Amino acid sequence: MVPGESQRHEDPAGDLPKAERVSWRPSSLQGGQSPQDPQVRKGGARPTPEEALKWGEALEKLLQHKYGLAAFRAFLRTEFSEENLEFWQACEDYKKIKSQSKMVSKAKKIYAEYIATQSCKEVNLDSYTREHTKNNMQSISRGSFDLAQRRIYALMEKDPYPRFLRSELYLDLVNQKKLSPPL
Repeated sequence: MVPGESQRHEDPAGDLPKAERVSWRPSSLQGGQSPQDPQVRKGGARPTPEEALKWGEALEKLLQHKYGLAAFRAFLRTEFSEENLEFWQACEDYKKIKSQSKMVSKAKKIYAEYIATQSCKEVNLDSYTREHTKNNMQSISRGSFDLAQRRIYALMEKDPYPRFLRSELYLDLVNQKKLSPPL
């Protein structure tokens, strides 16, 4: 990399529809645009520093913001721990299912992917929680993953969330300069 040049990163909003993706640089806005420009402010675009600051108040606020969620996912990827966020999101989606047959199918998929021992994206759960969740698979309900989801949320809140708040990715969002509009 050339000294003084910003390293270009993939958009942390990589999960967004193609039309909503934006390229970004950690230390500057794309093409010198201001975060207030309509072209930059559409869904998935870089938040204002004030919006990003709110993410530091609570993990919940970060996860509720589309770009915040994508930025946190990008950060977790660098730590090889995105399965925790994926599990949490799968549980959120699971709770919205209305059909019992779809719920059963989705529950089995979530269990096989994240809870089962030696699964491909196994999340770090204590044995009591893992066993409790396994027992819940006998009588599947909307709350089948509640305990496991709470444990993973607490784990993210205690461990990677504080590191995210100290990361260059987050600090660049909070400290971005408001550029003057062209004359």
